[in-house]
Amino acid sequence: MESPGGAELCFPLLVNISCKKPMLPQSDAMLIYILLSVISVLTAALNLLVIISISHFRQLHSPTNLLILSLAVSDFLVGLLLMPIEILLTQACWFLGDLMCALYYVVDFIITSSSVGNMVLISVDRYLAICEPLHYTTRVTLDRTKICVCLCWIGSVLYNCIILKDFLRQPDSQNSCFGECVVVLNYITGTTDFVFTFICPITVIIFLYMRIFVVAVSQAQAMRSHIAAVTLQRSKTATAKKSEMKAARTLGVVVFVFLTCFCPYYAPALVGQDIEGSSSSSTFVVWLLFFNSCLNPVIYAFFYPWFRKSIKFIVTLKVLQPDSCDLKIL
Repeated sequence: MESPGGAELCFPLLVNISCKKPMLPQSDAMLIYILLSVISVLTAALNLLVIISISHFRQLHSPTNLLILSLAVSDFLVGLLLMPIEILLTQACWFLGDLMCALYYVVDFIITSSSVGNMVLISVDRYLAICEPLHYTTRVTLDRTKICVCLCWIGSVLYNCIILKDFLRQPDSQNSCFGECVVVLNYITGTTDFVFTFICPITVIIFLYMRIFVVAVSQAQAMRSHIAAVTLQRSKTATAKKSEMKAARTLGVVVFVFLTCFCPYYAPALVGQDIEGSSSSSTFVVWLLFFNSCLNPVIYAFFYPWFRKSIKFIVTLKVLQPDSCDLKIL
């Protein structure tokens, strides 16, 4: 059934209050849905490989990789849960009801906040490894890293339940018609979220990586000036520092890509506008934010030999063999 204006309605029986479906050519709509579906499947599959790799092989059980694992879990949930539902939202018709709408946005905000938290933890980890290498192994342990990861996820859940408490009480309060699922953060809530989910974490990340860069440059100059007097033990230390620097560069690329994909989402807050979810104007920035979850494992594949080797073991089903968790990956 069509509305008086000629547009097809989401709920034909509710002529006066139903939302209208977008007037896209069938071929264009199908192409968009196929492309977004491929991105969703690819995101879930690649991050699942990261999760299996770090979880299965004992050689990869390090504090840094545990943080990468936590980030991969949030990226996996983006591909498995958020992207498919966002594809439904691109149709401009929401058929799952108010309860599922509220649940979707809560999960969306939790995963986004946890990703930010993981990026901060990764930056702190690299800062300690590069700038305070003598204390790194004593300060950063697997148990402490596990606690930090758990606190990151628990804090994200509690924080977003508070931020979205009004939306959870009345999920349809911002809907302009029946068949819409949208959340709009008001000025106060949006500003609070902008500060704690964007400004503070980004400031910490940039500051830490600037410190890492300064220390890396000074270390490189010191190594060049004393290269003739380096002993075997110092050579091993230099090799270890080189390995740490390579990890820092790789994770620096991850952080840079994250900032590039993440900043446009909060751009409205910079000019004092409300942050709105699932509007036509925000669809692109939401998918740009989600696409970051697909890029992270691709970066790992380019920069981490252990990830490429672990993928080979997983694809060839060698991980199903006895004692495969002890295979040499590094």
